Amino acid sequence: MKAVYLVIVLFLMVGCSSTKMGDSWKSQEYTNYKPKKVLIVGMTDNLTARKQFEEQLTSEFKKSGIEAMGSSDVFEPSFTNVKQTEDDINTELEKISKDGFDAVLISAVKGVDEKETYSGTTYRPGYYWKRFGRYYYLYQDVYFDDGYYEKYKVYHIEASLYNIKENNDKSLVWVASYDIVDPKQINTTVKDYVKVIMKSLSEEGIVNIK
Repeated sequence: MKAVYLVIVLFLMVGCSSTKMGDSWKSQEYTNYKPKKVLIVGMTDNLTARKQFEEQLTSEFKKSGIEAMGSSDVFEPSFTNVKQTEDDINTELEKISKDGFDAVLISAVKGVDEKETYSGTTYRPGYYWKRFGRYYYLYQDVYFDDGYYEKYKVYHIEASLYNIKENNDKSLVWVASYDIVDPKQINTTVKDYVKVIMKSLSEEGIVNIK
């Protein structure tokens, strides 16, 4: 069985953040694929965030008529508390497959960028550039105002769905990338991210949103 590294977006936190979808891909091997029982995996030391993500996505799958459970309710603590080998992960996947699971949805943070945005409140028309003195006078606050530029983070996230009943290199059913901008609050971010994931899966014909 193909090894699956159990990594997931965890924390996910947005105040006035937004989740934006990037690229998406679906295997032609699974044109009419419909999972019946999905394991939602979360790997993070933030137990609260992990539970929220798994529970909310599990709830959305059930609304669409697909049975689902979070890894918090499936894996033994010993599995997540100790670093696993690839063989250990394969053994666990074989176990959950025997329990009726036919798919695993994994979401992973692929990277984080720190951005800066200009926080000045006054727009400067282009004609101010014609005289150096005027230009320098209008923009010199950048030297003295600590809040002139505002920093924020963008989380680059990848969500993947695997068919764990297939014992070959084509078990990846679907994968999509997302950017979560300026995350701050766990509840809002998880809700927003789960909503976008379900929309993506619906557009690919994998789930039916009701």
